[in-house]
Amino acid sequence: MICKRVPNRLKYYGRRKSTKKIGGIRIRIKICGITRPEDARTVDQAGADAIGVVLFSDSPRSVEPEQAAEIFRAAGPYMGRVCVSHTSSRSELEEILQLCPTAIQISNPHPMPSDRTVQVIRVIEPGMDLPTSVDTDALIVDTSQGKGKPYDPGFARSVMNKTTLPVILAGGLRTDNVAEAVRTLHPYAVDVASGVEISPGIKDPQKIRSFIQNARLQS
Repeated sequence: MICKRVPNRLKYYGRRKSTKKIGGIRIRIKICGITRPEDARTVDQAGADAIGVVLFSDSPRSVEPEQAAEIFRAAGPYMGRVCVSHTSSRSELEEILQLCPTAIQISNPHPMPSDRTVQVIRVIEPGMDLPTSVDTDALIVDTSQGKGKPYDPGFARSVMNKTTLPVILAGGLRTDNVAEAVRTLHPYAVDVASGVEISPGIKDPQKIRSFIQNARLQS
């Protein structure tokens, strides 16, 4: 019952101590679909928590592993590095893991190594059962996958009410609607790609800064 009353971004900590002693926790923000090292540096300087690179995908934001490594090197030491892929290939997954990301975001139910150190974020969409495997650290509600399709607030809320895992919100988030999403749903984190772009894969520094500022107005 406590988890239904506490904003999702607080649940992870709420299991360890009273939220009254914690106070507000700022919303976490991932800027996804990074294709250039300079955009990784911009995101870092703007104060986001993580960058995401897309691999082994037909997305216009998909990059090769060598390019992903260059992007990861461009970000600062405290920046989270997330590899995003919908690959069903085990060998491609192994290539992704060799990049040593802090987290991997996948839609295929790949089992993960028992000795893993990488965090595993699993994609959840309408019609899918919630993952029950122990190798799941967070869920991302994402029916857009970089296409700008708006999130379904009812579905997002239902997922949050069914799990104690951190839930990340994605899909159609922009500078002008992220504050409302944070205020009404209280996700663990928000994830944006096309909403802060000039063109697919090319980020707009001003939109990135505005997105972060607007998201945290409600934190």
